[in-house]
Amino acid sequence: MQKNLIIAIFFAATITSYSQSLRYQDLGILFSQNDNNGSARYTAMSGAFGALGGDVSAINVNPAGIAVFNSSSFSGTFNSRNSNIDASYGDAAFNDRKTLTYNNGVVNLSHAGAVLVFENTYNSEWDKFAIGFNYRITKDFTNNFSAEGNEAVTRFDSNPRDNNTPALIYNFTDGQLFNTNYGGELTELNFAISAVHLKKLYIGVALNLYDLNFTQQSVLTELNSDVNGNILDVELYQENFTTGTGFSANAGFIYKAHPNFRFGLAYQTPTLYQEILQDTNYNQDSTIDIGETTFFPENEASFSEFNDLQLIAYRLKTPSKVTASAAFIFGKSGLLSFDYINKNYKNIELSNGVFSKENQFFQNNLRNTHSYNIGSEWRIDQFSIRGGYKFEQNPNKLATEVNNLKGHSFGAGYNFGSFKLDFSYNNSNQNSSYDFYTGFDVNPADLKIDNRIFTASITLNL
Repeated sequence: MQKNLIIAIFFAATITSYSQSLRYQDLGILFSQNDNNGSARYTAMSGAFGALGGDVSAINVNPAGIAVFNSSSFSGTFNSRNSNIDASYGDAAFNDRKTLTYNNGVVNLSHAGAVLVFENTYNSEWDKFAIGFNYRITKDFTNNFSAEGNEAVTRFDSNPRDNNTPALIYNFTDGQLFNTNYGGELTELNFAISAVHLKKLYIGVALNLYDLNFTQQSVLTELNSDVNGNILDVELYQENFTTGTGFSANAGFIYKAHPNFRFGLAYQTPTLYQEILQDTNYNQDSTIDIGETTFFPENEASFSEFNDLQLIAYRLKTPSKVTASAAFIFGKSGLLSFDYINKNYKNIELSNGVFSKENQFFQNNLRNTHSYNIGSEWRIDQFSIRGGYKFEQNPNKLATEVNNLKGHSFGAGYNFGSFKLDFSYNNSNQNSSYDFYTGFDVNPADLKIDNRIFTASITLNL
């Protein structure tokens, strides 16, 4: 019943939607979520850096953490993601479901950033300042899946060019096939400044800029016939090309209550997309199917009915986020870190158009989510081993336990002095569903998503 993911990247369908392609409410949730990409050290510990700091990827969690750095540094990260998607769709006649499996792989530069540290040489209570910037892929949309079965439904039960009187009714079906492809990514650029007061209190603020590119191409095929066995096969093709830019800000602090214990708190404002542009061949507000519809009548030439691409512009406000964190430091031997994240999806809002139905959906069907990340690191001389666990609650009120995102991670690194090499592996699993029929009582396709991502980072001391 939703989409979501952990340090891996994927999206299936945010909530049970009511059309073949994703609608505004689906996209509002999708663009509000985060894959938690970052350095290999960051991802190996499942992003639990709110009270820990010391990693440029943590700017998006708590910008105060960049002042934890002892010296200036630069880091860059590549990751390789592999996703297995099992899509099960029903057979109404035999009360059975057919499963198709798709494997998707992506390699990209997921993160790059730098921190510049300045020691305060004046007689002041402020010991150190740091400036940081970070680029990362907030969400990678690239994926695809197919579902095939027979739910005894015929959306297209007539031939628009049928000259018979009465017209033939094709209300028998041999099955349905749905295929959808996603592409694009949501990227983020962070600029942060942080300072340390009396070597105990770290405070920081950041400005975050976002660049959104999302595509979806979907094809729904029906294999229909009438009572006399005349055949009418139909394909409905829909496409969506979405772009936009947005911004948010975040601020936070970390306090060293004891050499072995620190805690932190951070707040991130809603992300404001002032203009999202959508080129599409269908109108989401329409009660009828719009797109390119191709008919294949038996013993006749095929023909298509379609609409030109139409440009739609709207605004989006995503939820704010609060992160409360704690970290236990065991000298130079190791550490244990914990982040709790609260995000109110009810506050998603669409504007610059008629979106009363969608905004009411956000208010009535979504909830305030509770998520957490746990990470640990242990050092043996220059060698480090790491592990983590992540839990992310589904924003849909009707979601069950299997719809929540759960994942684990582990990794290792070696400090060569002037540079560091780090590696991590992350795995997450989640169940979801996708309803690609409008106005029909049809069971959705069930999706089982398994994501595996390998990350490699290099950090240079400047």
